[in-house]
Amino acid sequence: MSRVPEASVFLVVDEAKRKAREKGVRLIDLSIGSTDLLPPSGPLEALREALSDPSTYGYCLKSCTLPFLEEASRWYQGRYGVRLDPRREALALIGSQEGLAHLLLALTEPQDLLLLPEVAYPSYFGAAQVASLRTHLIPLREDGLADLSRVPESIWKEAKVLLLNYPNNPTGALADWGYFEEALALAERHGLWLVHDNPYVDQVYQGEAPSPLALPGARERVVELFSLSKSYNLAGFRLGFALGNEEAIARLERVKGVIDFNQYAGILRMGIAALKTPREVTRGFAQVYQERALGMAEALGGVLDLLPPKATMYLWGKLPPGVDDLEFALSLVERGVAVAPGRGFGPGGRGRVRIALVQPLETLREAARTLREALD
Repeated sequence: MSRVPEASVFLVVDEAKRKAREKGVRLIDLSIGSTDLLPPSGPLEALREALSDPSTYGYCLKSCTLPFLEEASRWYQGRYGVRLDPRREALALIGSQEGLAHLLLALTEPQDLLLLPEVAYPSYFGAAQVASLRTHLIPLREDGLADLSRVPESIWKEAKVLLLNYPNNPTGALADWGYFEEALALAERHGLWLVHDNPYVDQVYQGEAPSPLALPGARERVVELFSLSKSYNLAGFRLGFALGNEEAIARLERVKGVIDFNQYAGILRMGIAALKTPREVTRGFAQVYQERALGMAEALGGVLDLLPPKATMYLWGKLPPGVDDLEFALSLVERGVAVAPGRGFGPGGRGRVRIALVQPLETLREAARTLREALD
């Protein structure tokens, strides 16, 4: 099997959007999680200052990243009470998506077995293919969480990595501490790596998002990936960090060492400023998404079977029986609204769509009216 992933259905939708715009269609694009919210001012000011500093223009090796990793470690300790060594248990990433792809290469050998949910962020499937991994897809429970009880014992014994993502893209599902305790116990029992992709850590509507790395014994086998894209509305700057097991971080660093020289030093300074952002600012962003999620869910009542929104910038909805998700998404573009077809998130996503809450609520309600009309 080729290690080069096939073109995704999202490219098909993107081409449909291009053609619609050429025809003069006014498009409400809810197909991509690219927010309309602005970043805090502090990170942008730090970047502006860095651009005027010639010392930031060269290659950025490990020592250059340490101030950022120290701040990331302080951020994590302040949030979860766990102190990490920024030199050995932290690594800068050019976004968590890059980090995950290279982490799978670092932790596995070709034809190893990866466990992941049957509905997941599309890059997970692509990263598994690039690493030449076999995959076992875990069915979802009614609450949107991967049903770990449905993984056969023989699969647990063979697997090398369990990959999870909560708060979840695309479903918005939120795991509690008990769920991660179960996942960690299974990983410990069977000698797996537990990788948790956590870019939506700040998009929880009530309370705090649990972190499996904070559990007792987790540093023996957990790696957690964080991103500045969603928490601080800085997606285009591609910055994140990995925290966790020292051996796994060292392996990831060696893989990255032959591929990149880290992110631009000025963007790392921007990241330091972002991580110092007061918590009430990121809570304010989460509140905006909660208001949009609840308003959109009300507007779509009786049309889509929606998973109750608890976190993230997405709604995940089941289409009426017999409605093909890709065909529906393409037809909806012609009416002026773009959503993401569920099949792009894995085989468990067929017959569903993901709606990104990246427009003001009134615009979302307008899109909901169009969606209702399309399904009448």
